[in-house]
Amino acid sequence: MSPETAKSLETRTRLLDGALRTLTEQGIAGTSARTVAAAAGVNQALVFYHFGSVGELLAAACRYGAERTVARYRARFAAVGSLSELLALGREIHERERADGHVTRLGQLLAGARTHEALGPATAAGLDVWVVEIEKVLRRVLAGTPFGAFTDPAGLARAVAASFVGIELYEGVDEAGATAALDALEQLGVLVGALEELGPVAQRAVRQYLRRASARR
Repeated sequence: MSPETAKSLETRTRLLDGALRTLTEQGIAGTSARTVAAAAGVNQALVFYHFGSVGELLAAACRYGAERTVARYRARFAAVGSLSELLALGREIHERERADGHVTRLGQLLAGARTHEALGPATAAGLDVWVVEIEKVLRRVLAGTPFGAFTDPAGLARAVAASFVGIELYEGVDEAGATAALDALEQLGVLVGALEELGPVAQRAVRQYLRRASARR
């Protein structure tokens, strides 16, 4: 890699980090080429040189932030062996990322999607990075259980991700309610785990029930 290319990549990364930091500290209303460039320690003209617009920079920062964060947890996702473990990991990630400002940034990105056209698809793409990892876990942990043949892992992964997004945003107005929602999700995981521990006769009965319920839909 040439020195010029390395310097260009460094500048882009500084701008992406600066955009995420500015969103967290100043919100979408305070995020501009000037404030992001100040956070990144570069000339604001470089925002437009590298990304074309503030909206495109924020869109790239959304994807960059999601990919960087998920990479930190990918090994943990790969080690999950049950739905209850997945939900427990989700709660741990929620607590850690809230402390790091992820919840604040997500709220600002969703709010900014109304005025920055590129942010809606970019925020969805960022969330998809999480959905892909969750779907992998669900396919693995549900295979061979009574639920494996009657669930849609892709749709369920989006439902799980959407639940955590909703709880993260809800937490800002009702922290106790958000905590209760997280508790309820973990209780659901324990219930599913209990069903997975049933003997073969009971599991066969559960499969028959799910088959009949599925046929009625």
